[in-house]
Amino acid sequence: MYKKFIVSLLTLIVLFSVNTLAEPAAIDSNSLLKSKFSAMLGLNISAIKKSPIKGLVEVFTDQGLFYASEDGNYLLHGKLFAITDKIVDLTEDSLTKLRIDGMQKFDNDMIVFPAKNEKHVITVFTDITCGYCRKLHNQMDEYNDKGITVRYLAYPRQGLKNALGEPTTTFKNMRSVWCSDDPKKALDSAFSGNTVAYRICDQKVAEEFNFGRQSGVNGTPAIMLENGMMIPGYRGPADMLKLLESIN
Repeated sequence: MYKKFIVSLLTLIVLFSVNTLAEPAAIDSNSLLKSKFSAMLGLNISAIKKSPIKGLVEVFTDQGLFYASEDGNYLLHGKLFAITDKIVDLTEDSLTKLRIDGMQKFDNDMIVFPAKNEKHVITVFTDITCGYCRKLHNQMDEYNDKGITVRYLAYPRQGLKNALGEPTTTFKNMRSVWCSDDPKKALDSAFSGNTVAYRICDQKVAEEFNFGRQSGVNGTPAIMLENGMMIPGYRGPADMLKLLESIN
């Protein structure tokens, strides 16, 4: 009788130990959010940070900045403002930090047209099929003469892949420009309407496009200033200089 009791007790201990080991670890809120955003919204999260509002977090995704409850049951998309002695755009503040960090990551991947007497630097998300991008590029000498260095990041407006999952024509063409032996010359040629020789390399064209989406770019040209401020649309050389001088 005693032996049967001991055997039964040992069996229960073993079963309890197995069940305890097999029990899944608790899922943290960040993992839960990432899982929900991916499965239900098709969004990939790059970072999750606390927001100024208790229980609400900033969710940085490949489609921009969202706000969500910590459990992922509620989602907000839009501007968040602080109202104290003045109105502060908290969403823009967060995006500004993201842009500054992103620009530094792509320092060695941009196509740069430097000013000889550099006073200002602008970083432009561009697309070789964009009319106003072409207009901006055709005035490059004027920007440079005013002391404005222009740095380009690729932003193929068609996206990276079409409905069939194949690379879009614009992406392939812009990748060919960035992969050319002389990217500046290739970009000049592309903006003139010429065909660029097909190239594939490890240039970060796709990453630059994704950075643009994360930064709030929804059209080209989109101009980022050194302080992270985003200027949507085309600005002529004189207008651009006036704006830059008013900020500094």
